[in-house]
Amino acid sequence: MTIILIALLSFVVLASLGYVLTGGGASEVAVKRAQAIGVGVSANPKRQKQSRTPEERRKQIMEQLKEAEKRDRKERLTLRARMLHAGLTPDVTRFWIWSVVAGLVGLVVVFLVSRNLFIGLGGAFAFGYGLPRWVLSFLAKGRVKKFTLLFPDAMDILVRGIKSGLPVNDGLKIISRELSAPLGPEFQRLVENVGIGMSLEQALDKMCERMPAPELRFFSIVIAIQSRTGGNLAEALGNLSTVLRARRMMREKIKALSSEALASAGIIGSLPPAVGALIFITRPDYIMIMFTDLRGQMLLLGGAVWMLLGILSMRKMINFKF
Repeated sequence: MTIILIALLSFVVLASLGYVLTGGGASEVAVKRAQAIGVGVSANPKRQKQSRTPEERRKQIMEQLKEAEKRDRKERLTLRARMLHAGLTPDVTRFWIWSVVAGLVGLVVVFLVSRNLFIGLGGAFAFGYGLPRWVLSFLAKGRVKKFTLLFPDAMDILVRGIKSGLPVNDGLKIISRELSAPLGPEFQRLVENVGIGMSLEQALDKMCERMPAPELRFFSIVIAIQSRTGGNLAEALGNLSTVLRARRMMREKIKALSSEALASAGIIGSLPPAVGALIFITRPDYIMIMFTDLRGQMLLLGGAVWMLLGILSMRKMINFKF
């Protein structure tokens, strides 16, 4: 009973801290940002010719972004999609093999240290299931961040190329050659897909599957709008570049203003388990009564519940969506 309670408390505290430190998913701000583009497209071909006013176009693009957001949320839950986002070859079988190997290693290491089978099984679950997915999430976030930083520069290159008379495909080739990874290789795949017969819209949809960045979704919508309704593509992409730079500036400003709150939440959330671990290392006989006595176990369980509620409240306060 004591070992199971220790494992349960450790899992609750670690999961809660991870929940605080991880950001939320995609938000509805992408819909609001899309209004700055100033154009829209209807999913119904019969309404395309009738929808020409700016207000109708904004409404149409908001509906399209909402549908794309729902579809992206479902796709991101699959293991194959996560591997694509991380820039890895989507080999699910190999991933499960490595996960099993990591789980066995975790089982052996934790069992040798703790000499307890239940704690060893908890370590196997953490190493075999949690750690590989955390690595995938970490790689995907870093890749999307690098892509987002370079994307406004790519839009500027494309705008200058269009204004100088180059076709859109040639501008995409320049981007694939001049910019570094991950943006350059992704645009190279885009150019290759167009070269083998895909339309630009289809190739962009494939690219959005590999790179779940809102900026790329905006770009694909602008291209779809221009191909169906016409208009000045250079001006639309220029407006998009301005919106993306303003969005990046707002993101950095929010990070600067919320850095103190994030640091405080991290310290407050990690302080109780850290102090408990230090006491257990220095004076194990002093704290072991909390795990062996029923009253201590009830106190630990209540403390874990209150810690979880406090961490969730702090996360709600510091989880800024932009």
